[in-house]
Amino acid sequence: MTSYQFNLIVDILDILIVAFIFYKLYLSIKGTRAIQMFIGLFILIIVSFISRWLNFGALNWILSSLKTVWLIAFVILFQPELRKALAKLGQNRIIGTFLKVEQSPTINEIVKACFQISERGLGALITIERDIGLKNFIETGVPIDSRVTEDLLVTIFTPPSPLHDGAVIISGNRITAAGCILPLSQNPRLSHAIGTRHRAGIGLSEETDSINIIVSEETGSVSTAINGKLKRNLDVNTLRNQLIKQIGITPETLKSSA
Repeated sequence: MTSYQFNLIVDILDILIVAFIFYKLYLSIKGTRAIQMFIGLFILIIVSFISRWLNFGALNWILSSLKTVWLIAFVILFQPELRKALAKLGQNRIIGTFLKVEQSPTINEIVKACFQISERGLGALITIERDIGLKNFIETGVPIDSRVTEDLLVTIFTPPSPLHDGAVIISGNRITAAGCILPLSQNPRLSHAIGTRHRAGIGLSEETDSINIIVSEETGSVSTAINGKLKRNLDVNTLRNQLIKQIGITPETLKSSA
């Protein structure tokens, strides 16, 4: 292989990698408000290449001077999308093999609490932490550090408890904090009928690999938000099986921990 052929292969590979990165970025922001900013930034990059090719001195100088500003602007404008992409990278199975797996929560207690809350006509938002840490969101609430029990969860979400409006975050088999504030989803395709609790659960699931369980105060329906997708009107068995599947434990493990 000649030096020319080698350089040609490297250039083609370089172009393909850059194209793949832009394609993935486009897919991650498609349908969001960031798509307009992405198109504008892409146009500026094309203009920069044309300017260099045609050797426009003044325009090339201006665009070159803005390189640092472009980088900062890119990070600021696409901060939610970049955070989501990095989170997905951390969820990669190969990378996940090097991470410590936390002990699974007590699923039966969570499921029983959700439907007890539903029967009482109350609302709830319960978040289960997985591989991606939720420290930033835990710090917005009140520390609890208690074993997961049905009674405690029901008590937290029963007014006039000062913590009933926020989210409960569970790490392993412990309730870490309550009254936590979660980011609302910015997905414009969500129905306007979806309330704040559901938007908060979806919003966190878009940024992390957390499992979010929402109990509607208006309808009593139980839903889950995982990977940005909302599944509604779950019954007891469906919720339990979904949590088992997501957390990766067997029914035998549940029986022994119940």
